[in-house]
Amino acid sequence: MQLTKESMQNKPMETTITQKPDTTIFSLCGRLDSNSAPQFEKQVQDFLASPGTHLVFDFDNLDYISSAGLRVILNAAKAYKASPYNFIACAMQDHVLEVFEISGFDTFITIHPSIDDSLSALKE
Repeated sequence: MQLTKESMQNKPMETTITQKPDTTIFSLCGRLDSNSAPQFEKQVQDFLASPGTHLVFDFDNLDYISSAGLRVILNAAKAYKASPYNFIACAMQDHVLEVFEISGFDTFITIHPSIDDSLSALKE
């Protein structure tokens, strides 16, 4: 089966949640847009009800992010601002990083080049 641009856009975003000692990693795959943002927001809100760990968003397999997706990221970052834990984003593809830079999100969200860099920074 050949994937067309249209079928890729309709593919739901997948989120994998991994627990490490003192850190929860949300790995995103696909498109974080107005279609997938509500489900992702619910997952994040459920986690934020009792965080208890650092939070890392791994964007390595995220192909696209819209303003709806940025809003979810912003709300997570705000929730962590008053927390004793850290919020980190990492492994962004260049075009996703550009969206963060243009929107100014890179000025208040810590962004690391890889998940390993993120985990190392949290150990320090």
